[in-house]
Amino acid sequence: MKQLDIVIPCYNEKDNIRTIYGAIADVMQEAENVSFSVIYIDDGSSDDTMAEILALESEYGCAKVKYISFSRNFGKESAIYAGLQASSGDYAVLMDADHQDPPALLPAMLAVLTRRESGEDCVAVRRIDRKGEPIARSWFANRFYALMNKFSDVKMEPGARDFRMMTAQMRDSILALSERERFSKGLFAWVGFKTKWLELPNVPRAAGETKWSFWGLFKYALSGIVAFTTAPLRIASFAGVLTVLMAIIYAAYRLIRWQALFTTDAIIIFIVLFFSGVTVSFLGIIGEYIARIYREVKQRPVYIIAKSNIKVKMVDRRMDSGIKPE
Repeated sequence: MKQLDIVIPCYNEKDNIRTIYGAIADVMQEAENVSFSVIYIDDGSSDDTMAEILALESEYGCAKVKYISFSRNFGKESAIYAGLQASSGDYAVLMDADHQDPPALLPAMLAVLTRRESGEDCVAVRRIDRKGEPIARSWFANRFYALMNKFSDVKMEPGARDFRMMTAQMRDSILALSERERFSKGLFAWVGFKTKWLELPNVPRAAGETKWSFWGLFKYALSGIVAFTTAPLRIASFAGVLTVLMAIIYAAYRLIRWQALFTTDAIIIFIVLFFSGVTVSFLGIIGEYIARIYREVKQRPVYIIAKSNIKVKMVDRRMDSGIKPE
């Protein structure tokens, strides 16, 4: 019998913990020769998320309901990484707790991977629309995918969600990527396994509110750009050369017309501010890459476990907190 591990990152999702498990259990009754377990990753929630998970565990047992609780909020990327590390089944699924990733798709995803008629190692979901989202957020999201696919060697599917089912081989390949500043959407594409895409309209949350602010999404997108392309550095270099050429052309123009290079204080102020702004902007771009190097070199753990009912297979021994299953 095959084993399916369903990884669900959770941050303040107390109203969805029990309902998402019930929905999964209902649809998994249709799956033949497949057993499942749900791995909840409590990402430092401040509500009763962990209490709901513990209640489920006492009701269904630790074989069905597994959990890892972080010592604080480390972010969704860390929760995804921890969940994949905790997975030991034949297949692993990533999905959100808020029902925007419908459990009803699980049997169809399983069917693709068990048959593997075209050699798929992954079944993933992409949104075909963004109904219900603010217009500005949708516009910036579309621009992000366009920029990434233009400047990066890694091609990401527009509208791709984290909701995907993968084989153990793909899961272990993702875990072998050792960076601590993780951007999973890019990593999924980078490992290069064949993926079948399922299309889905945007689904509203069942309960609660989104934890992603516009600023949070902007920082997340910036992290992805820095992680998978050096195009901003090349653009900065090109713009710097272009700016110098513009200054030379302007100076030559003023000399040819027998005029002083700077006739007024206003022109001086304009040029000083212009070049200062360009310089500071480029330093900011370079700083993003240096900051990423700085964080990677420190080699801090991606997450710290406060408690868990499973033993996580640590990729890096320094990340092993020594916590045993309860």
